[in-house]
Amino acid sequence: MSTPPAAPFWPHCAHGADPATDPVGCRGVHVAGHTACLAHLADADRDAYLAGLTPGASIDHRGTTFTGPLLNSLLNALRDPATGNPHLGAAEFESATFEGTAGFISATFGGTAGFESATFEGDAWFGSATFEGHAWFRSATFGGDAWFRSATFEGDAEFRSAKFRGPVTLAVAACRLECRRTRWSSTAEIRLRYATVDFAHAVFEYPLTVAAEPDLFVLTDGRQLAEGLFPSAPEPGVRVASLRGVDAAHLVLADLDLSGCLFVGTVHLDQLSLEGDCTFDTTPPAVHWRRWPPVRFTARRVLAEEHHWRARQPGAVRGWNVAVLGAGRAGPLQLAPVYRALRKTFEDGKHEPGAADFYYGEMEMRRHADDVPRSERGLLTAYWALSGYGLRASRALAWLGAAMLLTLVLLMAFGLAQDTPKQTATGTVPASGGKVTFEIGKDDPQNPTGNRFTGERFEKALNVTLNSVVFRSSGQDLTTVGAYIEMTSRLTEPVLLGLAVLAVRNRVKR
Repeated sequence: MSTPPAAPFWPHCAHGADPATDPVGCRGVHVAGHTACLAHLADADRDAYLAGLTPGASIDHRGTTFTGPLLNSLLNALRDPATGNPHLGAAEFESATFEGTAGFISATFGGTAGFESATFEGDAWFGSATFEGHAWFRSATFGGDAWFRSATFEGDAEFRSAKFRGPVTLAVAACRLECRRTRWSSTAEIRLRYATVDFAHAVFEYPLTVAAEPDLFVLTDGRQLAEGLFPSAPEPGVRVASLRGVDAAHLVLADLDLSGCLFVGTVHLDQLSLEGDCTFDTTPPAVHWRRWPPVRFTARRVLAEEHHWRARQPGAVRGWNVAVLGAGRAGPLQLAPVYRALRKTFEDGKHEPGAADFYYGEMEMRRHADDVPRSERGLLTAYWALSGYGLRASRALAWLGAAMLLTLVLLMAFGLAQDTPKQTATGTVPASGGKVTFEIGKDDPQNPTGNRFTGERFEKALNVTLNSVVFRSSGQDLTTVGAYIEMTSRLTEPVLLGLAVLAVRNRVKR
């Protein structure tokens, strides 16, 4: 047996109450001076109440059921003769039911407008309405179309737990848009200006597009929406604060600032669609003299949560952003899969340089993760130091140049023989004057002495070094030490050259 709904906390009409089936009855609040709601008030009393209303008056009709004619009578009583539009003060419609079309077109709400848990069984028209105070639509249900086109919210507007039963298009110019734990049961598009939007733990059952609108919104009468409420905003950019707990498979983001977005906990992040110019945060610029050697971070796209993690580390340099309250404490173990998923998103979009940045971030998190074995961390550190994980050609070329210089110096000092060994011939002449047999021998290369750094030796050493880069033998006469130097050079230098080529390819590939 279902539990009957509790009575509201306000004095209510109770019309139609039945102890057996509905002990509460009508939940409409009493009209002042009466014991019935506006819907069940006697005709004479209702007419007297409406006649006593003036434009800008505050009204309280919580829990009341409005037919179309009853709502029109109420709004006509509040209509401002100067504008011809309804002008309400504070308006309480909590848990009210609107059976027909709720027409609040061009209405002005001078105080807080409360529509919490209201039910709109037909269409709800709030086009060009002005909410000078706060507008509460928490848990409201919209059974038909909900029109808020060109509406102006000068205070907070809250639609928490509200229900829309059809496709939704929202065009909003606001400082902040909170969509946490919202559920989107149909296709929707949100076009924003100036706003910071938070989608933490929202549920998207159908495709949702969130895009920054570069141009001023145009009202239904062709006029551009005035944006005098944003005098301090330098530009109408849109920022995303959080996507934590979101299934991103149906989410499309276009031209948004994701530099402060929290991604850890997002599901199917590899299926997120990024369109246009979606920007991320970057590493701190310049060189930091924290200690010797100085610290310089490779320029790349960085998640906000990596900023927060690095800022928490002992001895962190300036430039990493500290986490705000509620941002959590994600570490490398949680960030590595996020970077991996976003890398795939960029790869699917044929944006290889962007994918390279997120691959770099993934490798950085693996290198710093506590659960990675020490041997693997050592290999990752060497890979990072030699070529920036195969993404920094300048680093690989610098190591190649250093290796070639070292090879050159070592060959000149120890590797090249003192002189080119000369061939000698020895023969035996039989006493009888028979044939002569020659044996051709070659002296072993002699270790160098005297001045080893001459132009001739430099040329020979350079020849050996350059041939080693392309894995060829120079054919020079080398000492035993020189042979080992050449073998080492032929092993390491082609690898460094290959890493440099790989890095160039990864940065220019489309």
